[in-house]
Formats: sequence, C-alpha cells, structure tokens
Amino acid sequence: MKYAKGAVIGAACSLVLLTPPSTFAGPYSDEMAKCLVTSTSESDKNYLVKWMFAAAALHPAVKSISSVTDAQRNELNIRTAKLFEKLLTVSCKAQVQQAVRYEGQGTIESAFQVLGQVAARGLFSDPAVNGFIAQLGNHIDKKKLESVLGVAKNTN
Repeated sequence: MKYAKGAVIGAACSLVLLTPPSTFAGPYSDEMAKCLVTSTSESDKNYLVKWMFAAAALHPAVKSISSVTDAQRNELNIRTAKLFEKLLTVSCKAQVQQAVRYEGQGTIESAFQVLGQVAARGLFSDPAVNGFIAQLGNHIDKKKLESVLGVAKNTN
C-alpha cells in the first residue's frame, strides 16, 4: 500500500507543474506552497525549468525542434524526483502533514503548482527570453490589428 500511495503522490507531483492552477487553496496548502518555494534554491528552480522543458519537448508539435536525449530526460526525472522527495519528506514535512490532514491530498497538487509557476516565472523573466518574445511585435501588422481593435476615442 505504501508503494501505491507513493506512486500516486509521485504522479501528482510530476503532473501538477504543467497543469493549470486549481481553484482550491486553503491556509495549510498555502503554508506548504510557501515552504516548497522557500526551500527550493535558484539552482533547483532552474532544474525544474529544464525538467518542464524536457517534458514539453515530447509533444509532437515541438519534438522536431528539441534535442533532449532519453538519457537527459532520465537524469532530469531522477533529480527532480529526489527534489520532490526531499521537499515532501524533509524540508516541508510538517507543512505537508498538516495540509494533507486538514485539507486533503489535493493540497499537494496545488502547492506544487505554485512551485511550478515560480520556476516558470524565472524562465520567462530571463532577458534573452523576454527579448525573443518582444520580437513577435515586429511581425504583426499594426494597421490590421488597429482595424479590429479600433482606436480609443475620448468620450468627454
């Protein structure tokens, strides 16, 4: 039974970083989420970004432009699993126990979503990434866009 429970928690942790946030967050899951974020170093967060990228790179729409090897994915899975294990059983053990006791196992999902969002925010706040995204505006026909959106008129 312990293995099955661990497998459920592992699967939940591995999926929640890439899913939309849930609507429930109580005070105990909030405390667990804070603990996960503060107990994770910048290096750990960067590793989570790599893990999320490697997972997303398996999608058929982007697989052809990614060069993540199976060996790299395996190493990312191992290291990320160890991080999740440390966070759940050592760094944030008390917060995890309280959150699960008072708010249910879904709190693990919502807390890891917060950690995933914080890690992803680091990815998209990088100057090189922002610069690339900003270049998108260079390729949009502003007149076409204005014809749809219109120009704000002063109603005074």
